[in-house]
Amino acid sequence: MKFLFLGDVVGRAGRDAIAERLPGLIARHGFDFVVINGENASHGKGLIESHFHALRDAGADIITLGDHAFDQREALSYIEREPTLIRPINYASGTPGRGAMLVESRKGHRVLVINALGRVFMPPIDDPFRAVDGAVADAPLGQVADAIIVDFHTEATSEIQAMGHFLDGRVSLVVGTHTHLPTADHRVLKGGTAFMADAGMCGDFDSIIGTETEEPLNRFLTGIPNGRFVPAEGEATLCGVAVETDPRTGLALKVAPLRIGGVLAQTEPDF
Repeated sequence: MKFLFLGDVVGRAGRDAIAERLPGLIARHGFDFVVINGENASHGKGLIESHFHALRDAGADIITLGDHAFDQREALSYIEREPTLIRPINYASGTPGRGAMLVESRKGHRVLVINALGRVFMPPIDDPFRAVDGAVADAPLGQVADAIIVDFHTEATSEIQAMGHFLDGRVSLVVGTHTHLPTADHRVLKGGTAFMADAGMCGDFDSIIGTETEEPLNRFLTGIPNGRFVPAEGEATLCGVAVETDPRTGLALKVAPLRIGGVLAQTEPDF
């Protein structure tokens, strides 16, 4: 099967780019499944219900979150009735929602998607390695799941690399989100797991990680807040990673970055 993962959607610019470009990407490449990280889609922090539905309508099969999962308070209620919206699996017991979901793709493949939150330079959280390990053990690749996609929302590239090696040979893709900057290390690891340290963002790169430059620059220069962070609203680049898997094992055969629109160098998968 072929699937697409798109990095953090940031504000209106990211949402509009998804709506405009994702349906064509699905048709052009024949993607069987699409995962989008939506934790910055609403005003740069969190995800309101109407924006969740807009991403789903554009072609997302599953939407993942991160450290801003509940910054929009309505997420605390609607996440319970939306099984295709998942938050980090290593949140404390009793947190609304779910951290992993097994769903059926357009062509009938069983896809397990897991969302986890890192601990390096992040708020205190339960162990992501044990939490993800348990979810994978409950739906093993090639037995219960035809593909397993892990969105590891983390600040440190070392932590996402560790997760990649920890899961190598047991999942189809381990991809990082959160930093909003696409890395150039996409590859298939020795055991057959596709890996990319950060998928990048779907947002305006004429910015500071998706935010208009004035206030972040002010805080770097003075250390004194002078206003709110405001999502940049220029033309967005869609950033992500595409994977083709072996139908027998669910492991990766090919992996390629995707960057479309905006100011970054453009690239699409050749499969």
